[in-house]
Amino acid sequence: MKILAGVDEVGRGSLIGPVYAAAIILKKSVNKKLLKDSKSLSRNNREKLFSYIKKHSIWTIGKASVKEIEKNNILNASLLAMKRAIIKLQKKPSIVLVDGNKIPNLQNYNIKYVVKGDKKIPSISAASIIAKVSRDRFIINLSKKFNNYGWDTNFGYGTREHLKAIKKYGVTRHHRKTFSPILNLK
Repeated sequence: MKILAGVDEVGRGSLIGPVYAAAIILKKSVNKKLLKDSKSLSRNNREKLFSYIKKHSIWTIGKASVKEIEKNNILNASLLAMKRAIIKLQKKPSIVLVDGNKIPNLQNYNIKYVVKGDKKIPSISAASIIAKVSRDRFIINLSKKFNNYGWDTNFGYGTREHLKAIKKYGVTRHHRKTFSPILNLK
């Protein structure tokens, strides 16, 4: 029997924190019609689907840290997070479908990319939801210690509020110092 895994990442454009990737193998019990790209869902719907997907799938999270992003660049760090998620799956998939146009370098895996896969392939949609909710929860928790930056609502993206806070309060250890505009603040 073919085992299909879907993979997606989140947090590439954020100015803070790790990039997250999820790898998902859906069980037959899942209602695929419920699964949509995480960006098209409200936060409340993502949270509901997060619990549902966890019950109806085999799932894992892979991450790449701020240091790894700064050392390797965001694309390579995203691929590293994907690779970590795929390797952690309890079952080895027959095929891995990755959202986007790049795939992680992983020996002995059949990996293909699907452009806009998060809109086309239910397991990639599920991965986008699991990765997004997982990263959002991490950032919300982090925002409790760094409450001046509005991370609980902007999730580290370069909003006007976040950029004003960086100018006022400075760069934290969670900021990606190789990213503009932070790079230009030094």
